[in-house]
Amino acid sequence: MTASLTEPLATTRPAPAAIRFDRREFAGAFGDLGTDLPLLVGVVVATGMDATAAFVTFGVLQILSGLAYRLPMPVQPLKAMAAIAIAGKLAPPLLAAGGLIVGLVMLVLANSGALEWIARTVPKAVVRGIQVGLGLQLANLALNKFMPADGPRGWVLAAVALVIVLALRANRRVPAALVVLSLGFVYAAVLWPVDMALPFGFRLPSLPTRWPTGDEFLRATLLLALPQLALSLGNSVLATKQVVGDLFPAREPLSVRRIGTTYALMNLFAAPMGGLPVCHGSGGVAGHYAFGARTGGSAVIYGIFLLMAGFFLVGSPAAFQRLFPGPILGTLLLVEAVTVLLLVRDQLGDKRAFTLALGCGVTAAFAPYGYAWALVVGTVVWYVTMGRNTRASVGTSH
Repeated sequence: MTASLTEPLATTRPAPAAIRFDRREFAGAFGDLGTDLPLLVGVVVATGMDATAAFVTFGVLQILSGLAYRLPMPVQPLKAMAAIAIAGKLAPPLLAAGGLIVGLVMLVLANSGALEWIARTVPKAVVRGIQVGLGLQLANLALNKFMPADGPRGWVLAAVALVIVLALRANRRVPAALVVLSLGFVYAAVLWPVDMALPFGFRLPSLPTRWPTGDEFLRATLLLALPQLALSLGNSVLATKQVVGDLFPAREPLSVRRIGTTYALMNLFAAPMGGLPVCHGSGGVAGHYAFGARTGGSAVIYGIFLLMAGFFLVGSPAAFQRLFPGPILGTLLLVEAVTVLLLVRDQLGDKRAFTLALGCGVTAAFAPYGYAWALVVGTVVWYVTMGRNTRASVGTSH
């Protein structure tokens, strides 16, 4: 779909470059919009949290992540927590409690050596399986929720957007994502409902008015933190480390301790500011990379966009979401999904490892608590079937 989706992973790359703000970084900045925007708007609408605070906090964290890592290392909403909050219409203090709990737990894991032990123990095939599961979920969301939006007209828009991506996949002067987003804006403007006000106007964020109670911390532990931590260990930490190593092999490898620490600090910052619980994610890195980003500039640009959206555009979250038609979000999401799914190709040389990766991927994508089962059961199956003499290669695989 883009040049990076079909070309082999590079074996040599230039040394870490300074942060850039060119058009490719600008195009890559919106590579994860299809994942983030529905969750951001969905949580704001379902929970009643302050939209400006949510978007501004999310934007600040994008900027800090881009500056800290100097890589296309965006920040994403915690998916399990967001889904539970949307389904249950949870109160904002309960969501804040969940973010504080996972932040504290991850801080302990990152600085006690536990994350390093997990990284040494979990085999690369299982990490690839977790990435396959994420790719399947993203593709399913794109094809079944976003692309069908607006019926046949939406499918036509999605088809045109995909043709644009394919046609511009190797074009370094005209980034595909910018053209696709422009197409979406034109589509939204032409079909804007006459009875819906435009989402423009200046607003300042409001800080939370109430701290979570002890009962809410207990409920958040069971309802939000436990389901999220399994997904976070697999995708936010291990798979993110792996995908950064895959796409930027010439750069100094990221440590799971560093990823876990920034994950923790972001959540400890976001909750008191009225923001969503957040993480890093392999899909986010792959999405920015797929549309051209190669430095932290894409995350900084994305953060500035979210800040501006928070201050000027999200007074009406539903109207704001109409600016980004579902078929356009679905196209971006599908490109991200394919980018993640193709990472498993390095397991093709070992039939047993490839089979295990696919099994873990299907489990992660479709089973209840699938990421937890894939992480634990997949690791056990690896050692039982491959033998413990494989352990030496596990520690250096990701």
